[in-house]
Amino acid sequence: MRLMIIGSLSGQISTAGKIAIGRGAKVTHTEDIEQALGALRSGRGADLIMMDVKLDIALLIEQLKNERFAVPVVACGIGTDAPTAVKAIKAGAKEYIPLPPNAELIAAVLEAIAEENNTMLANDPAMKSVLNMADRVAPSDATILITGESGTGKEVMSRYIHQKSKRAGGPFISLNCAAIPENLLESELFGHEKGAFTGAVARRVGKFEEANGGTLLLDEVSEMHPSLQAKLLRAIQERVIDRIGGKGPVKVDIRLIATSNRDLESYVKEGNFREDLYHRLNVINLALPPLRDRPSDIVSLAEMFAEKYGEQNDLPKKKISAAAAARLKAHDWPGNIRELENTMHRAVLMSQENEIEAAAILISGKKQPAPEQNVVQTAQAVAQTAEKAAGNPQEEASAPLPLVGRTVADVERELILSTLDHCLGNRTHAANILGISIRTLRNKLKEYGAQEMSHG
Repeated sequence: MRLMIIGSLSGQISTAGKIAIGRGAKVTHTEDIEQALGALRSGRGADLIMMDVKLDIALLIEQLKNERFAVPVVACGIGTDAPTAVKAIKAGAKEYIPLPPNAELIAAVLEAIAEENNTMLANDPAMKSVLNMADRVAPSDATILITGESGTGKEVMSRYIHQKSKRAGGPFISLNCAAIPENLLESELFGHEKGAFTGAVARRVGKFEEANGGTLLLDEVSEMHPSLQAKLLRAIQERVIDRIGGKGPVKVDIRLIATSNRDLESYVKEGNFREDLYHRLNVINLALPPLRDRPSDIVSLAEMFAEKYGEQNDLPKKKISAAAAARLKAHDWPGNIRELENTMHRAVLMSQENEIEAAAILISGKKQPAPEQNVVQTAQAVAQTAEKAAGNPQEEASAPLPLVGRTVADVERELILSTLDHCLGNRTHAANILGISIRTLRNKLKEYGAQEMSHG
């Protein structure tokens, strides 16, 4: 992952950077907010910003929002000064890291932000054949189209291919075409010059230039508007792009990977996707099988996720009981690997036995414990984990949450917001833990924001 440090490198913040480098991060340094924004605009992107708490965190976060840089910020400061930490969090920082830095805390924050797990588990024949093909084509520069149902691991496969390619030392840049409003997607892809449109306060390079020398992933490319598909086709064919408001073409050197959960051939026949673009993207097609078609991988993947979330939540390592494994294998997993990961994260938090028991495997559509008990236990577990991660454990963390006299909507709101805090603001991971779609989570957060404004 890419870490940007903002502030003086003298003293302990420099040590934090060295720890991050030791954990595999690529670290850049800027002295102040203006330098940091300039670096981001010029394509020196970041997956995480670590900022001296003495600087204006609120101003940085406002600027990032205004210029659509989706980069989480953590604050660093000397000691565990509670008021300073609270002020930083209120300003918008996802976490406060006390200095001198603790190596394990730095590692935990990097892992929570990055989630760059490129491990491809493939014991089942259905997945082995796909992985073998990925290994064969990864060293080339061929454009790859990865297809499959939602949750089958298309982005993980993309990262795996990048790491196996000759471009592994370059950047891996991902853009979800379905998540960017149509009127902003062109700027995100190709960049713009200062004053090119309202809000273009400075020149900014797009994802194509940011990925120069590396790999660009266009996630859910089928959701791109037809008018923009023609410009994408030219960029792929000629390896040049035009910034909005620019005076001439800009050469780019990238390896392109695209993903889609649609049947693109049918989408082409319906007139929703350009046929020439489809053929340009579909040089190599990797069709990821749904989890129900790779049954030999279900328990192995579950064990991997159990270990991952046990370590992440500082819980003892547990095996999966035979009864729990049978329950996992009996489910058809319509949400695929994403649903399994979500299920195992909950199971790690909910398990009360020496092994992960069947009762901790909470699967949608299956018989579950009483809903009220699920809400209480999950809310307790998330709250305790969030407090622990913040370095501020409560003496009575094991006490049940006061639910009597509260509405279901109120309890739901607290659970959603606590889970989001635990995930350092990462909405995708929070939605996975909660077992809801990212769209549902986004709508809930908009609803809560509207409520706060109306009460203000």
